Amino acid sequence: MSKIETDPRVLELLSQNFGTVSSASTEIINLEAILNLPKGTEHFVADLHGESEAFRHILKNASGNIKRKVREIFGTSLREQEIRELCTLIYYPEQKLEYIKAAETNLDDFYNITLHQLVRVLQTVSVKYTRSKVRKALPKEYAYIIEELLHESPSDDDKTAYFNRIIETIISTGQADSFIVAMSNVIQRLSIDQLHILGDIFDRGPGAHLIMDTLCTYGNFDIQWGNHDALWMGAAAGNDCCIANVLRLSLRYGNMATLEDGYGINLVPLATFAMETYGDDPCDKFGPHLDAGDNTHSEKTRRLIAQMHKAISIIQFKLEAQMVDRRPEWGMEDRKLFEHIDFDRKVFVRDGKEYEMKDCNFPTVNPADPYALTREEAELVEKLNHSFAVSDKLKKHIGCLFQHGCMYGIFNSNLLFHASMPLNADGTLKEVDLGGTKYKGRELMHRVGMLMRAAFNDDTPADERDFARDYYWYLWCGPDSPLFDKSRMATFERYFIADPETHKEEKGYYYKLRNNEEICDMILDEFGVTGEHRHIINGHVPVRINQGETPIRANGKLMVIDGGFAKAYHDQTGIAGYTLVFHSRGLQLVQHEPFTSAEEAIKNCTDIVSTTQLVELSQHRMRVRDTDKGHELLSQIRELTELLYAYRHGIIKEREKK
Repeated sequence: MSKIETDPRVLELLSQNFGTVSSASTEIINLEAILNLPKGTEHFVADLHGESEAFRHILKNASGNIKRKVREIFGTSLREQEIRELCTLIYYPEQKLEYIKAAETNLDDFYNITLHQLVRVLQTVSVKYTRSKVRKALPKEYAYIIEELLHESPSDDDKTAYFNRIIETIISTGQADSFIVAMSNVIQRLSIDQLHILGDIFDRGPGAHLIMDTLCTYGNFDIQWGNHDALWMGAAAGNDCCIANVLRLSLRYGNMATLEDGYGINLVPLATFAMETYGDDPCDKFGPHLDAGDNTHSEKTRRLIAQMHKAISIIQFKLEAQMVDRRPEWGMEDRKLFEHIDFDRKVFVRDGKEYEMKDCNFPTVNPADPYALTREEAELVEKLNHSFAVSDKLKKHIGCLFQHGCMYGIFNSNLLFHASMPLNADGTLKEVDLGGTKYKGRELMHRVGMLMRAAFNDDTPADERDFARDYYWYLWCGPDSPLFDKSRMATFERYFIADPETHKEEKGYYYKLRNNEEICDMILDEFGVTGEHRHIINGHVPVRINQGETPIRANGKLMVIDGGFAKAYHDQTGIAGYTLVFHSRGLQLVQHEPFTSAEEAIKNCTDIVSTTQLVELSQHRMRVRDTDKGHELLSQIRELTELLYAYRHGIIKEREKK
């Protein structure tokens, strides 16, 4: 090196951490070693929709990766049932140990064998990481001992006694259970280096709050927000239209657990209002969509849910019409639908055509002023708004979404966004008006993300904050929303109009053109995504495998990984979700079958049945050097090398060793 290119001020700051030639040299050696480790494994999932048990299971089994490694290690020495037992122990150590201890006649022997097995599995999954990173993943109270077990080979004669004595002492001191739990949890954590969630954690399934609880303590994850996430974020921001939609969807799927148990939302005022207002209404078009064979909801409960469902739906349509009037620039006047009802003849009339109505009982709708809330409805909306506003758990989870989330992400030549990139008919990027200024492509996604944050920032001017709060509803159902991108959301039509032609929602041009490789390349260029193998990864639209659809499109440039985690989609997709796995040897798509339950998995050693499809195989094994992280490390090495030059030529003086 003959000159310094880095700003001297940067080198001065760097010298505060690496104050001598030896410390800077040591760090360069360390970083060079890291660059040559195999690339960590990334997992991509989308559209979890509250299926907390299935989601947590794929985290625990690393989408089948842990079982694959166990088979590689013990395939010739353990029978299939023993492999299943060991894997279940790794997935659910505390619970599985209780079953084993109740049946095992020689616990010390079981502990001895199992601890040796777990050490071998942990050694295998930790080879991609530095000792420092593994050490940070270990529980502090057992870190030293586990590290000794990991880095001492029991096959070495000189170390056999030492290794075995550690195991024996763990057992004799009554710590075997704790060590098994600790090592199993570390195996789970190290099996997934980075988790990417492409939106829609919320709605439909019963455990969105449980998924968020898991993520808030998970570590390395990111989320690209989906339309259902935006809906809940808008509800937390105080948007009444979003609150009504959140409640309607929860009632539609008979899912009050997330609202009541998860976030403490008080549904008593809504139940009281619904019973008083719709007590004589059969509400038969509003019964909850429940799993076949559901026995958790009595007939009385189902009827109450139907009444609450209809009550909040009517309120929603009124609130949305008021929003349309408040924001005429959004051009959504076609969503004001009560004015098209002929209440005397009980038909819906639009564009000179009459449509039969499935239900025309609207006791709170005044034909002369159809979008005005009654006094009771207005009081109810105020109470519901307050209930969302004071939910500490909801505030925590929305904070987590902001901390780890964005509208899009770029990771190792992969562009991630939940749903759409608004396009024109000719495939060019569409300009979208946002607060009086037009944006497109990457700039549009960035601006939308900033606007979403503005609704929660106290220092945002009041008028901008009001617009940002309102915009959450547009993100949910607006025609040019990157999270929706359809002509309309035909909720009213599906509920009330018999003719299925009125239920159609015309998709935006992105959905029609994204199978074109040139379109995908144009979008990747717009976002500055480079690399020999670059991809767009989406969720949002379920892939109907049972109808011949494929998740891999545009000659491999696009992957749509919404495989229908939610039980409500299983019949449509024919499967129960995807995980896209990106490891050092390439990309694999893991297709999941429906998950029974954690209890069934623990008791009978069942697992999610998954099949793996090779998407793309690298010609050489990818190293950290080939990743985004590697590019950062190379930049650090360059700066440290310049710092060495500065030390050796007296440009910067070494600091005294402490």
